[in-house]
Amino acid sequence: MSDLHTEIKHLIIDSLGLEDLNAEDIAADMTLFGEGLGLDSVDALELGLAIQKRFGIKIDAEAKDTRTHFANVASLAAFVSAHQAA
Repeated sequence: MSDLHTEIKHLIIDSLGLEDLNAEDIAADMTLFGEGLGLDSVDALELGLAIQKRFGIKIDAEAKDTRTHFANVASLAAFVSAHQAA
């Protein structure tokens, strides 16, 4: 597991108050919304704000591919890596 994956998992747990979970409980390919982790639209907003604040990344909620980036930890890590390299 990459350091970025672990950092994102901890960010999910901390920003959404999921104290009953550990980073190991969240698989990199686990679906974050609906089935899987079970996050909802309010969680998406909070997580998006936490990602923007922590990594200094601008997230366009209206972009058609934003939902794809937030599908799971692996896709979110790829999104963050791509924007940090830019």
